[in-house]
Amino acid sequence: MVNGIIGKKVGMTQLFAADGRVVPVTVIKAGPCVVVQKKTAAGPDGYDAVQLGLVEEKPVKLKNVNKPMRGHFEKTGGGVPPTRILKELRVEGANGEVNVGDKVLVDQFADGDAIEVIGKSKGRGFAGTIKRHNFSRGPESHGSMNVRAPGSIGQSAYPSRVIKGTRSSGHMGDKRVTVRGLTVARVDVENNLLMVRGAVPGANGSVVVIKKSQKK
Repeated sequence: MVNGIIGKKVGMTQLFAADGRVVPVTVIKAGPCVVVQKKTAAGPDGYDAVQLGLVEEKPVKLKNVNKPMRGHFEKTGGGVPPTRILKELRVEGANGEVNVGDKVLVDQFADGDAIEVIGKSKGRGFAGTIKRHNFSRGPESHGSMNVRAPGSIGQSAYPSRVIKGTRSSGHMGDKRVTVRGLTVARVDVENNLLMVRGAVPGANGSVVVIKKSQKK
């Protein structure tokens, strides 16, 4: 059984609970997905996993698929159409009940399920230490020239260099992020929508992976 699905973040909205409370939710268009490849511990891969492909509304034309990926999809026997987005999910134990070509839908989730969402955070470009690492600023009065500077980054006599890993300015965001502790607020099977209570990483339209949480 595949305990996850690929989706795209749509945006945020709110729902009304039974007691009238307003619940902020993130809407994710999850799936439909198809099993493109199956890996087993007994095989050459040495572990149990499946590779899922996200079936989008606008299908991928075969002429737009490069030669290596065309051969990858031809190994399925022609039953799986080419997909642009592929993600691998580990499965526990023997995955004999999962076969290439099987559909993975959002109906595997139910209201109240604990999940975790994996995505890529928003890219913030080049950022300074105050924005990137939450450094404190210096005084702004009497000719201070250390308002947003990072301060001392090393010693001159010893070790006469900047230590590796020193927090400094640099590229912020655009990294793989896993958000745990999220809850499914509502499942719309007909429209392949998953409404998650809480915030999900990434910009609207970005690809995310939703998995059932293994931790309570």
